[in-house]
Amino acid sequence: MNVEVLEALAEPNRFNIIELLRGGPLPVGYIAQRLDMDQPQTSKHLRVLKDAHIVAAKPDAQRRLYYLRPQAFSDIEGWAESYRQCWEQRFDNLDEYLKNNP
Repeated sequence: MNVEVLEALAEPNRFNIIELLRGGPLPVGYIAQRLDMDQPQTSKHLRVLKDAHIVAAKPDAQRRLYYLRPQAFSDIEGWAESYRQCWEQRFDNLDEYLKNNP
């Protein structure tokens, strides 16, 4: 799991950008308008997300459409799953201990 991904998502404006992009590709101007940010600020956040491999961009006539990269979220899911499995094992061990030590 790349720490850069978690750091990028920890910033509220970038998290909100990700939430917008869940609906599909969007141009920077639309993202800026919806989040009430100026375009340079939005572009800076998108650059951080792009550097963390969370979003990518594709040309569409005179603009670029930003979209989510599924691999970043698969990595997060795998990382979280490893913790879930660890805690399930610990709870199973506790349950077994409590059954054998009333």
